[in-house]
Amino acid sequence: MAGLKESDLGDTTAMAKIRQVDTKSLVDSGVGAETITDIIASLQHPGRDLRDSMAAPILRTDVLTMADLKVGMKLEGTVRNVVDFGAFVDIGVKHDGLVHLSKMAHQYVRDPNTVVAIGDIVEVWIDSVDLKRERIQLTMVDPKKG
Repeated sequence: MAGLKESDLGDTTAMAKIRQVDTKSLVDSGVGAETITDIIASLQHPGRDLRDSMAAPILRTDVLTMADLKVGMKLEGTVRNVVDFGAFVDIGVKHDGLVHLSKMAHQYVRDPNTVVAIGDIVEVWIDSVDLKRERIQLTMVDPKKG
């Protein structure tokens, strides 16, 4: 496409070559215009993670490690990844917690993408903590409301 190697990215000459790529020929070959635009923007800013520019939740100052977590504790976190079986939420400790599909709402949830999206700030409660396996289970259903 631009005749560049991965190691060239970040170089000003490489950036100029990327800007000169003929996007029309790529679109004509069957790739969507939005996709090409996103790829070129990503190549111009290598290593950038879009999640870093998203709003941050208010993290508790008394929760710094997994050992500080207690079952039933209410926290605010940021959805970092949505998968078929639930969502991973950053609650401010080293490991993200998992909100299983069955713990996202009172009603049945078929697709977690209908409830959360990457970057959403959500209220969660600690369901369980496994320090040995470094796993945190979360729920988005308030345990006091059943």
